[in-house]
Amino acid sequence: MSDRPFPDTPPARRPGLPRRGLLARLLGGTGLAVLTLGAGWLAGCGERAPAFHGIDITGADYAQDFDLPDQNGQRRTLADFRGKVVVVFFGYTQCPDVCPTSLGELAQAKRLLGPDGERLQGIFISVDPERDTPEIMRAYMASFDPSFLALRATPEELPALAKAFKVYYKKVEGKTPTSYTMDHSAGSYVYDTQGRLRLYHRYGSGAQALADDVRRLLAQG
Repeated sequence: MSDRPFPDTPPARRPGLPRRGLLARLLGGTGLAVLTLGAGWLAGCGERAPAFHGIDITGADYAQDFDLPDQNGQRRTLADFRGKVVVVFFGYTQCPDVCPTSLGELAQAKRLLGPDGERLQGIFISVDPERDTPEIMRAYMASFDPSFLALRATPEELPALAKAFKVYYKKVEGKTPTSYTMDHSAGSYVYDTQGRLRLYHRYGSGAQALADDVRRLLAQG
């Protein structure tokens, strides 16, 4: 089936009868109204809402929520942040590059938003609960933005949580038992002010791209 509004081959025409008149007769008394409305639809099809920089995953059935304690011992869920855009990133505090870069960009995006930055909530979820204690996570978050929260699942809870968020992580042994590193997914999930999953931002997308998308989500209410 063609995706065009009309078939490639036009209907037969009688001499002197405009195609618009022929279609009106075929459609009956409502023909002109239908044609006029259809023209409006076609014009509307050419109008697109501003595209997001991140990948639009609205309606996805994963990464729906969490219920974890933050660095201050308070349990948190997405419902706590209604009215804010929430950005969730999985990582670990001893990460040498990806994590500090991502959190630094998130902090910069908040600054770029100006007064609206208060409506952006950064959430860091540790994939290294063995080393990421509340005290360590508290100091780590403070180095980026004091409003950012770090959440920690227990080692037993983490596999199910990672599966629910489609997040990859793997322990890579080091020279000593405590010098290991963690391979992990590097993107961020972005939720709208109603707590609905909307976007996935790849690592390295940049602070400006994230700020632009947060501003669009805030405007949607």
